[in-house]
Amino acid sequence: MATHTRKPAGTSRPVGLPAKWQLPAPTLGSDTSLEDAIARRRSFREFDGLALEQGEIGQLFWAGQGVTDAEGRRAAPSAGQTYPIELYAATPDGILHYLPAEHAVAYRPYEGDLRADLMMAALGQPSIAAAGAIFVVSVVMERSRQRFGGLSERFVLLEAGHVAQNLLLQATALGLRCAPIGNLDDISVHGVLGLPSRELPVYLVAVGGPRDQRR
Repeated sequence: MATHTRKPAGTSRPVGLPAKWQLPAPTLGSDTSLEDAIARRRSFREFDGLALEQGEIGQLFWAGQGVTDAEGRRAAPSAGQTYPIELYAATPDGILHYLPAEHAVAYRPYEGDLRADLMMAALGQPSIAAAGAIFVVSVVMERSRQRFGGLSERFVLLEAGHVAQNLLLQATALGLRCAPIGNLDDISVHGVLGLPSRELPVYLVAVGGPRDQRR
């Protein structure tokens, strides 16, 4: 995978020192059935701009990449358990990097609204700037390539789809609006978020309100 030159874009920029936050324990049951979440899942392009609650963010992270048993297996299937996915959330005031083994996040505060810059990196789609959080599915291809060689790209992209669908169904179950976004400039998104050189963002999932009172 190519190494990308980091060029911070737009008006937002990292400030202060990174911090680690422990997330609330995930909820393992709700009044929404899987079948209901599947039936109600729709792509929305309008959000109210309000930030997500910490419990909502934690539940979404867990649905995407959370550890689900004592052996370290995760919520989304991974070919050979190579786990090439890194999951982030861009919020109004910074970026969160999910740490699955700890169900915690590394938080990097930003000055300026990171969502506006991410919108421009995703080819100007306005729904991104108004979402409460934009989840970023980033891949480290080498983790899969070491085991699967030329098949790694197929497996990694399939896994990114599994993660995104989990996020969409969990957002629906929480009574939130959501939309998958694949139309993006990966190098620009990479630069806006300041991701490590070995990572490549391949998918965005915008999540936000207004909240559905049926949850």
